[in-house]
Amino acid sequence: MEETIEMTVNGRSASLLAEPSTPLLYVLRNDLGLAGPKFGCGLGQCGACTVHLGGAAVRSCITPVASARNATVTTIEGLARAGALHTVQQAFIDEQAAQCGYCINGWIMTAAALLDADPNLGEDQIRRGLSGLKCRCGTHMSILRAVKLAASRMAAARRT
Repeated sequence: MEETIEMTVNGRSASLLAEPSTPLLYVLRNDLGLAGPKFGCGLGQCGACTVHLGGAAVRSCITPVASARNATVTTIEGLARAGALHTVQQAFIDEQAAQCGYCINGWIMTAAALLDADPNLGEDQIRRGLSGLKCRCGTHMSILRAVKLAASRMAAARRT
């Protein structure tokens, strides 16, 4: 049975009718028209659908929309602030860390949540934090360089 679900998505209030068990990904893409989170595996294993729910990175293909009730959801479209890209987004551009780009949403959203929580992570911690994400193009080393660059920039910004 459909229910009214209210949430904040990328800083804007959203109210919609949905079956509570509907994957959050479907609501974001089909009802709200957001194309950033992608449908990859549908099993929460690849990460292409990653969004932030209350600041934590979640796989929206397996997260029921009811989990977002009265919560804040951020997609890659809402990651930038005041016209400035998030540090992780800029680092991915600077390192040219995309090939086909399909999976990049997951890498950026996961890295942003990871580094927003603690930018002073070493390479091993970053690798563990990004484990489970998939990239069929094999740009893993470029992605790792981009995340390390973002971490150093974010850590430096916090020190000033």
